[in-house]
Amino acid sequence: MNKNDMRSIPETVWDAFGQFRDKPAFTCMGKTLTYREMQEYSEQFASFLQHHTSLQPGDRVAVQLPNLLQYPVVMFGILRAGMILVNTNPLYTERELEHQLNDAGAKALVVFANLANTAANVIHKTSVETVVVTDIADLHGFPKRPLINGVVRYLKRMVPAYHFPSQITMRRALALGRQQAATAAEVQPEDVAVLQYTGGTTGVAKGAMLTHANIVANMHQTQERIGELNGVGVETYAAPLPLYHIYAFTIHCMMLVNTGNHSILIPNPRDLASLVSAIKPFRLTGFVGLNTLFNGLCHNNGFQALDFSKLKITASGGMALTADVAKLWEKVTGCKVTEGYGMTETSPVISANFPSNIHPGTVGPAVRDTEVRVLDEAGTVLPVGQVGELEVKGPQVMKGYWQRPDETAQVMDAEGWLKTGDMAVLDEEGYIRIVDRKKDMIIVSGFNVYPNEVEDEITQHPGVLEAAVIGVPSDKTGEAVKLFVVRRDPSLTIEDVIGFCRERMTAYKVPHLIEFRDELPKSNVGKVLRRELKDQEMRRRGK
Repeated sequence: MNKNDMRSIPETVWDAFGQFRDKPAFTCMGKTLTYREMQEYSEQFASFLQHHTSLQPGDRVAVQLPNLLQYPVVMFGILRAGMILVNTNPLYTERELEHQLNDAGAKALVVFANLANTAANVIHKTSVETVVVTDIADLHGFPKRPLINGVVRYLKRMVPAYHFPSQITMRRALALGRQQAATAAEVQPEDVAVLQYTGGTTGVAKGAMLTHANIVANMHQTQERIGELNGVGVETYAAPLPLYHIYAFTIHCMMLVNTGNHSILIPNPRDLASLVSAIKPFRLTGFVGLNTLFNGLCHNNGFQALDFSKLKITASGGMALTADVAKLWEKVTGCKVTEGYGMTETSPVISANFPSNIHPGTVGPAVRDTEVRVLDEAGTVLPVGQVGELEVKGPQVMKGYWQRPDETAQVMDAEGWLKTGDMAVLDEEGYIRIVDRKKDMIIVSGFNVYPNEVEDEITQHPGVLEAAVIGVPSDKTGEAVKLFVVRRDPSLTIEDVIGFCRERMTAYKVPHLIEFRDELPKSNVGKVLRRELKDQEMRRRGK
C-alpha cells in the first residue's frame, strides 16, 4: 500500500482545499462553492459540532440529504471533528430510518427540511440528541436564498410540517461555528470514517465500517485506473447519483476533490428535464451513472441535443451495463462507457476497465493492490474460465460490520478475504466478468440461468425499453424463468419476445412466463429491484 493511502480523509481533503482554493468544487441549482468556501463552511460545521453540542470524537452523525451543496459541507465537517458519518437515504421509511439510527447509535442528525417529517415521527425512539435542519437553498446568497426557500416552502408546499424536541437550522449552526475555530481532531487511518448501510450478502441492513484508510486507498486506486483522463483542476463531472451512496461519494467527494475538479450536483436525477437543464451550461468531461440512467437520458430529446465534444469518460457501476445501452450511449455522446465493479463493503471499487482498453462485457481487472479469486461451493480456487463466487482482498475492504461480528465472520475470513456473493469468471488477462448475484441465480432442470445474461439479450430487442428476470417455482423444472418487460413499442407481444429469445438462447434460458409492466421497481440509485419483483410474485402465488 502506498504511504499516501495511509492518511485520514481530513488530512487528504484539507491539502486539496489549500491547493485549489479558487477553483470551483461543487455546483448545485446555479450556485457554485469554491474549494476555499468549502473549507470555510466545513470548518464552521466542525466547530459547531465540537463547541455547541455534547458530541465527542467517535460519535455517529447521520446525514439525510440529497445532492445539495450542504452534503459535502457537513460531511467534511463531521470527519474534521473526528466523528463518524452515517450516510442515510433521504427516501427511507420511518421503520428503515428508526432501525438505522438505533443500529448506528447516532447522536445527531442532519436532515433536509422537505423530508424531515419522517425523522420527526421516530426521533423520540432513538438516541439522537441534536437535529440540524436545512432548507434547499441555505448555501445560496441573498436574494436567491430566501426566494428559493420561500417558494419551495410556501408556494409549492414541498415542506411538510415537522417538529423535533431539539433542533437548529443549518444557517444558525454555521453562524455559531464561526465564533471560534474548529480543532483538527486526531484521526488515525485505521479509525472508522463512515458507516455505510447495506443489505450486504446476508440479512438485515447493517453498517459496513469503512475506515479513513479504506476510502483514501480506494480514492487513489480509482484515480490511478482512470489515469491521465482525470486531469488536475480541469475536469467537470455530472453527479446525478446520490453522494450518500459510496460509489458517488468516493468519486465526487474524494477522487475529484483530491484532484481539484468540479462536480455538478443533481438533487433529483429522476427528473430528467432538470438534470439536462443543470448540466447544459457546462462542457462535461466526465459523467458517473448507471445503466437505467444512461438508458433514460439517451431517449431524452434535450439530452440528445447537448454538446458532448469534451466528454472523455463515462463511468458505470452499481448494476450490470447492458450491451445495447453501452452502444446507445456511445452513439448519442460519442463516449464509450467504462464499466467497473464494486461493493459497499469495498469502499467501493474492486475493478474497472482501463478507459483506453475497454473489454465490453467485463468489469475490467482488479485495481491496484487488490487480489481476486473465484471459488466453487467447496471453497476450492477455480482456474481461469470457470464460474464461481468471487472473493476479494485489498486495502479498500471494510473493517467489518458495525457491532455484528457473527455477520462479519460469514463474509470475511481471518486472512481478510471478502466473499462478494457474486458469481464471476476470470480470463487470462485478469479481466472479470460478473455473471450474476449468487442468490439471484435460477436453476432450471439443474442448469444455471443468470438473470443478467437473459436481460442483456432481451434488451437488444428494439421494442424493449427495460427488462428484469427472476426465478419462480415450477413443478416441472424446479424453477422457471419469468421475464418482466417495459415496452418501447406498444405493439410488442409475448410471442414476439419468445421468438426473439429462442433465436438467441438455449431452450432452458428462454423465459417461461412474460409479464408486461409500465415500469419496474427501482432503488434510490435507479437499480432494478429483482427482490421486490420476486416478493410480489410470491404474494401473488400465496407463498
